Amino acid sequence: MNTSRADAYLQRIAATWPKHPNHAALRDLHLRHLHSVPFENLSIHLGEPIVLEEKALFDKIVSARRGGFCYELNGIFAALLTALGFHVTLLAARVADDSGFGPPYDHLALRVETTEPWLADVGFGSHSHHPLRLDLRGDQTDPGGVFRVVETPEGDLDIYKNDTLQYRLDQRPRELADFEATCWWHQTSPKSHFTRSPVCSLLTESGRITLSDRTLITTSTDFRDERLLPDDATLLDAYRTHFSIALEHPPTLRT
Repeated sequence: MNTSRADAYLQRIAATWPKHPNHAALRDLHLRHLHSVPFENLSIHLGEPIVLEEKALFDKIVSARRGGFCYELNGIFAALLTALGFHVTLLAARVADDSGFGPPYDHLALRVETTEPWLADVGFGSHSHHPLRLDLRGDQTDPGGVFRVVETPEGDLDIYKNDTLQYRLDQRPRELADFEATCWWHQTSPKSHFTRSPVCSLLTESGRITLSDRTLITTSTDFRDERLLPDDATLLDAYRTHFSIALEHPPTLRT
């Protein structure tokens, strides 16, 4: 990523060029990204191909002011961090649920080195607001919850939020192209939760705002409101108002 693209990206997330690639700068960029760029899978339901290449991700997320899911968000964030002088490693993870783990390369997260190793993840929806220390094994309190990193006997890292396993992180370095097959699976398989419903979600100062299909969900620490949007015009206005996403037509649920 060249300087002009990095400048445009920083403007997209209301950030400035950091003086030093240290933890304070990483923490600031991470939080600003979560407040500015929504987690969304709308391309799947708009018939748009998801291309895991830096230019395509930049054009979508920075130039077109869209969001994306993990491969896109963490993929382009890694490029920005690298341009700013951080040492970044792409890591693969398998997301945990009640039935076990998802497929290999199910999730993309980042290891970022400052004076300590950090887990940066701006592509997992409701997760930590700040980077997590990868070398600490006790509780890490974050505005998003209480997190814990646990090493498995095989050398992987299990990431817990509020005592619930979120994903298992493989510590071997990866390339963005390594995630293409599972990215395609997530776009096409009926077993992928991304094909089941359009979703768009953004961290706010007081909580989170989410559009799940046609339901607008607003949450804070002590409040939750759900409102079914009655028609296409109201839905498109909600995308513009809450996520600054201008769509010509609503996403169509895959069948």
